[in-house]
Amino acid sequence: MLRRLHHEQPESFAFTPANQAWAEGQITKYPEGRQASAIIPLLWRAQEQEGWLTRPAIEYVADMLGLAYIRALEVASFYFMFQLQPTGSIAHIQICGTLSCMLCGAEDLVAVCKETINEKPHTLSADGKFSWEEVECLGSCTNAPMAQIGKDYYEDLTADKLRELLKDLAAGKVPTPGPQNGRYAAEPLSGLTSLTEHESGRHQFNASAQLATDIGDTVKRIDGTEVPILTPWVKGAAKSAPKAEAKPAAKPAAKAAAPKAEAPKAEVVVAEKKPRTMSAPRKAGADDLKRISGVGPKLEALLNEMGFWHFDQIAKWTSEEIAWVDARLKFKGRIERDDWVGQATQYAAEGK
Repeated sequence: MLRRLHHEQPESFAFTPANQAWAEGQITKYPEGRQASAIIPLLWRAQEQEGWLTRPAIEYVADMLGLAYIRALEVASFYFMFQLQPTGSIAHIQICGTLSCMLCGAEDLVAVCKETINEKPHTLSADGKFSWEEVECLGSCTNAPMAQIGKDYYEDLTADKLRELLKDLAAGKVPTPGPQNGRYAAEPLSGLTSLTEHESGRHQFNASAQLATDIGDTVKRIDGTEVPILTPWVKGAAKSAPKAEAKPAAKPAAKAAAPKAEAPKAEVVVAEKKPRTMSAPRKAGADDLKRISGVGPKLEALLNEMGFWHFDQIAKWTSEEIAWVDARLKFKGRIERDDWVGQATQYAAEGK
């Protein structure tokens, strides 16, 4: 398949500050002279930021890595994971069209995309919200036919179910990923005959679908604020440790003294303090706390139960109050990891 750059291109590209820091951190994974090895993750992050891979983005990444533009273009045009044309602002639908899915109704799913999005693949819908393409095997043959939408798989699809998913996505909803016919995972349609005790007794969905549901960001593109940038190797690599001066050997002691056992370090415990809560939202209505990265529908409901309805409440949390809330969440550490207070402060300011 001939893959060319789209005929319409933006004038420029630049990573957001968060993505720039992330990209620079990725480059440090590789030794001097091998920075070009970071090209695939950097191109992918550029695509996540913009929705597709533009010529200015390819050239921007090439400049960061000291590559000729043609070499970066070779990588971008070789891998089908890179979209060289605009994609839907809400979602790009990838329909698996390989054997198992084709036998189980993938053609019906393609027909829905042609009907509701655009007759041609890799072409935006009239409202610009969706685009689609047919792809090779996505490895979910037992749950055929299926499609990848955003980060997740939507399996055991029918034409009507796909129409419903597209309708929900267009309305701003985040449909539950995974099997769409009631199956827990990839068990036989007739029901389990072995291994009958499994995770369904503990979770409503299988692990992948459950995590996507808890986070609530199935179709949200990565923007650099999801997790802190972890580059633990940089401290050792940035500066070589100074060589210790040679010292004359100490005279051997008559008897070696037994090494003293180090006292265990005391664990730092932050005192908890309950923040001010509200029994109900203000008259204007509750804020959409799901706008905070890391807060999905379930966490929003839990925060509401605890008495938090508005961004300005979260923006005022102190470290002691964060510890109090953190102790009552299923995902400890998420508040500081995703900087809920910083995000809430920004959204509260926008609301004013």
